[in-house]
Amino acid sequence: MTLEALAWNAQWQQKFEAVVRRSDASLRLQPGRIIAEHRTHYQIGTDTGELSAEATGRFRNNVALRTDLPGVGDFVAFRPAEADGPAFIEAVLPRTSTMVRKAAAEQRPQLLAANVDVVFIMTALDGDYNLRRVERYLVLVRDSGALPVIVANKSDLSADVASVMAELAATAPGVAIHAISARGRSGLAALEAYFDGHKTIALIGSSGVGKSTLTNQLLQRDAMATQEVRESDSRGRHTTTHRQMFIRAGGGTLIDTPGMRELGLWNADEGKDANFDDIEQLALACKFTNCGHQTEPSCAVLAAITAGTLEAGRLASFLAMGKTTERRGNR
Repeated sequence: MTLEALAWNAQWQQKFEAVVRRSDASLRLQPGRIIAEHRTHYQIGTDTGELSAEATGRFRNNVALRTDLPGVGDFVAFRPAEADGPAFIEAVLPRTSTMVRKAAAEQRPQLLAANVDVVFIMTALDGDYNLRRVERYLVLVRDSGALPVIVANKSDLSADVASVMAELAATAPGVAIHAISARGRSGLAALEAYFDGHKTIALIGSSGVGKSTLTNQLLQRDAMATQEVRESDSRGRHTTTHRQMFIRAGGGTLIDTPGMRELGLWNADEGKDANFDDIEQLALACKFTNCGHQTEPSCAVLAAITAGTLEAGRLASFLAMGKTTERRGNR
């Protein structure tokens, strides 16, 4: 293991040196990257291997938000361990991207991963295919600052892959879409290019879409346990229980995340605007500038639905996300 394999470069070195200049020299800070997050500690990858670390009490007390605490993908400055004790994280280097969702059953943000270059949004072309869910993932990724890529798995189980691909393309204009079969290793070659230059890729998607199977294929080893999905509804149990980063032998790093049946967005206004640009453009022609696109007269968005150029379900997703982000933004 090396820091270079973990995507360390001159830019990260500059950020680290800036932290060192502001710190007490006696701390003897060293750089590393969070490769796994556990309840009480973190695993850090360094030039000399993996080590266990904790965030210092001072660091925890000074953060403004829970999402400012270290997470998988973060580059950190840590104080080396003494004797048999753990190392201590003193600072998180400024992030290039931050993937955040609403924590399950709680009204607080949860960091999924940091410093991700590309996110593979996984869906499965079986009985659990859900276009509205893909839209929500797109909003999350676009708001994070990472590049979204849609990966349609289990293409061998679909009777009409072409029509599904066309539907996804209409929903996500400009986003790359790949139809694959992770179990059958079909279409995987197209995904390899995204790792060039030691890029960091994250996988997100609901349980049962094949994230763990794809992870194993991209790593060329059985790093993750896999389970069969239920035949009745094509849903699976959460095989991945925590976020973890893996270094690929062929270059680049991969982050697998637990399956998310329900995706709560957290203040994702920018991602929402980018993902629903078609509706935003239509809204410019509405009679009222504050049009809610529901019952107002001379609404260009509703007119597009009547004309068949905009899907009603897409407007429903747009309106639902607007209410969600507005509530959280007012907190």
